[in-house]
Amino acid sequence: MITNIGKAGANTHGVLRYLYGPGRANEHTDPHLVASWDGFAPDPGRDETATLVQLATVLDLRVKQGGDRAPDKHVWHCSVRAAPEDRILTDDEWATIARRILNATGIAPAGDPDACRWVAVRHADDHIHIVATKVRGDLTPPRNWNDYPRADKECAAIEKEYGLRQVVRGDHTAAKRPTRAEKEKALRAGHTATPRERLRTTVRTTVAAATDTEEFFTILRSAGVLVDIQRFPSGDIRGYKVALPDDTNAKGEPVWFSGSTLAPDLSYPKISERLAPTEPAHMGRHSGRPLTAWQQVTDGVDRIPDALEQADDVVGQAHITVLAETLDALPLIAPASHRPQLAQAAAAFERASRSRIRAHHQQAQATRRAIKAIVREPAPKDGALLAILLDALLLAVVAAQHWHHTHHHDQQAEAARQAAEHLQAAYQAAAIQPLTVIHQRGLRLTVTVQQQQAALVRRALPDLAEQILTEPGWPALAATLANAETAGRDPVAALTEAATQRELGTATSVSEVLAWRLRHLANLPLQPAPGKPAPTPPPAQPARPTQQRHTR
Repeated sequence: MITNIGKAGANTHGVLRYLYGPGRANEHTDPHLVASWDGFAPDPGRDETATLVQLATVLDLRVKQGGDRAPDKHVWHCSVRAAPEDRILTDDEWATIARRILNATGIAPAGDPDACRWVAVRHADDHIHIVATKVRGDLTPPRNWNDYPRADKECAAIEKEYGLRQVVRGDHTAAKRPTRAEKEKALRAGHTATPRERLRTTVRTTVAAATDTEEFFTILRSAGVLVDIQRFPSGDIRGYKVALPDDTNAKGEPVWFSGSTLAPDLSYPKISERLAPTEPAHMGRHSGRPLTAWQQVTDGVDRIPDALEQADDVVGQAHITVLAETLDALPLIAPASHRPQLAQAAAAFERASRSRIRAHHQQAQATRRAIKAIVREPAPKDGALLAILLDALLLAVVAAQHWHHTHHHDQQAEAARQAAEHLQAAYQAAAIQPLTVIHQRGLRLTVTVQQQQAALVRRALPDLAEQILTEPGWPALAATLANAETAGRDPVAALTEAATQRELGTATSVSEVLAWRLRHLANLPLQPAPGKPAPTPPPAQPARPTQQRHTR
């Protein structure tokens, strides 16, 4: 159950005319009162002798009595809506709910004879509208400060008591939702997303790609976005506004949005904090070779679950922010076939990227630099690199979901769960080709080599060995172990490291997970180096592996 408290109005009759009218799309049916301040208010919906003028007049009585003391914007309007799957509530139940909301918000405290006058109108099965005039019997204004969170808290209690769907509630760090007018305007223009949403996605992607604030504005302009930079008298940047060339108002002028109105973390101060220069970290190495940017990002993402589990909250929030930036950047560089799912994962995780905890961004700058580097590199031809990164991202997003859940960030935890579903689909699609290649190599191993690899698994992972050896993904792991040994790695030590790197209890295909981890840890390319023979005998008839659902 959700409430929506609109801005105070000045026309009581106008609000009532809308509530008792047909609605914008003839959606209002059988409008009538379910409750009022005294139970005797005229009801134009059910009483043929009652009129809207009469109802507006009795509601405005104290406003007129107050004269100059009454506020100009005296109309308080609140809608209360049940979830689509909730049962249809009776008029009496809605009347009780209205009184509870009015009591919680301070508009009409229970038992207060001087409470504001109000009515609750129902014109649909799933919601009511409460209209009150903000002048009490003693001609003073009500104490309805902070009314929205108080109404929302009461709705949570009502949901439990009435057996209704318990809505996931937030901490007021969510981006502003597009208005109905914005949605309708976007549909008329042939867009599924509103300008506010399109700009939010573009700005978030630009933050992930830009190396400094100057480049941030340059990339925005190159993407066709109108940019207006505001400055202090000193010349320093104070803020910015963005607009789309095809989004104009009635005068033909661009409709501007400041960064903070797109999302709380897209204000100029927040962006400049994330893009602040830092000392470059030393490039990591695998097997004595420098890591590519893709491998550095995967390394950074690999560390996120541990950071969320062990670090303090401000560092944890920093890693979640950089995780969101990784997801924002991927649609820019991934193969076109994977971009829709990756864009959906990034859009879903956007809500999970913010909380009330202020991030210590310097703790995640190494991964942030690597993200900006992969945007500037050609997409790798080795499909395994994308699959390995998506595998690591999936685990990190699930860890972020758990982190938010333990901090009681309900909306963020739900957003992370949704992002994980999209990542799961993207991973499965990305893993098919490289996993098939590795699987076929495993099928071409001689019986002797397969037995040797099986013995290695039994030595390294005695508790999991029999499960691994019977999984469809075992040939891919066997081939990867053989590749690691050829590359000079101790296969038992490498397998043990891969197994202890993260828990395996929730993996559907342990062999598949270990194959990706080994390839990342040993820096094994999908294709053998030129002039270097593959460590396998002549091929037999290949077989396509059975794809397993890979969950954490």
